[in-house]
Amino acid sequence: MLGKKKMPLIKSLIASGTVIGGDIAFEDGLRVDGQVTGDVIGKEGKPSVLVVSENASITGAVVADHVIINGTIKGPVNAKQLIELQPKARVEGDVVYHSIELHLGAMVSGQLSPISAIADEKPALKLASKA
Repeated sequence: MLGKKKMPLIKSLIASGTVIGGDIAFEDGLRVDGQVTGDVIGKEGKPSVLVVSENASITGAVVADHVIINGTIKGPVNAKQLIELQPKARVEGDVVYHSIELHLGAMVSGQLSPISAIADEKPALKLASKA
């Protein structure tokens, strides 16, 4: 899963029927069963796992080490280590990942980009000009 690292425990829950408007910063594990309108970001330098359950939805950017989706996300997703797109996953936005697990039935409307491909991009060529 996260290489040799142990996956963090789920310590926070946004329950079914809960609606949150605003950005969320978290560390360790967060499970979303409700609806979030805002960015959901794992704290930099801390391990993070985000679980988006079947009936959950997030409208905003998502960033975490390990992202497990079986619900809906409308916005870009950055999985720094692993993304799991389960059968009922629906993502409307670009997905950046280190490793990906894609189940039959999952849908992504956007680009899938491995982190290594982004790191390998070469900077634009600068031409010398006469002064």
